[in-house]
Amino acid sequence: MQKRILIVEDDISLGFLLMEFLEGEGFQTKLCRDGKSGLDTFKKEQFDLCILDIMMPKMDGFCLAKHIRLENQTTDFLFLTAKSLKEDKLRAYALGAEDFIIKPFDEDELLCKIKVILRRQNQPIQERQLTQFELGDYAFDYCRQELSHSDEIKRLTEKENEVLRLLCLNKNQILRRDEAVEKIYGKKDYFLGRSFDVFVSRIRKLLKKDERIKIENVFKVGFILHVKE
Repeated sequence: MQKRILIVEDDISLGFLLMEFLEGEGFQTKLCRDGKSGLDTFKKEQFDLCILDIMMPKMDGFCLAKHIRLENQTTDFLFLTAKSLKEDKLRAYALGAEDFIIKPFDEDELLCKIKVILRRQNQPIQERQLTQFELGDYAFDYCRQELSHSDEIKRLTEKENEVLRLLCLNKNQILRRDEAVEKIYGKKDYFLGRSFDVFVSRIRKLLKKDERIKIENVFKVGFILHVKE
């Protein structure tokens, strides 16, 4: 069954390019040119994902996202915008955005992110709702991309955040590299696997202050996040 994507973008040329690209990848799309018409369309039809610009006439993307959440608590949305300030990105994630992509963007990267979001929708509800984890003396907040230790708070990168969550969801079990790479990047690839290994190494360093935590490398298979109680 084709996934349906609502695009709300006031740049008509970019909007049609997005429609053409996504429909070529097998999605059904609907394009709206301002926030108000985007909300009206969202109320009338069902969508699996919404792609929202921020600076739009009649209703901006942030306001639209709030209304989308009031209408439906489960429909995923991401922002595709020229705004690049940290404050805008934090506001977007606070509203529940799955991603914040800055224009100009790479089409293949956008496609991978869309596929990851849609694939995540097939996960059990209980797993999707797990966003906060305790790891020894550390606290990890997935929604805020924060790893805390004592009074120190580290803001994680997007990929660090995704990798650490997968490790936490599979705590004391093997996290298979190929499955993790597909969940994060949307496809299996040797070089993406090497990139995944780099992020695991970074997370090891971030967790080094608690000796009860260890990330074991299982040769040619994946990793195990060990946390001693």
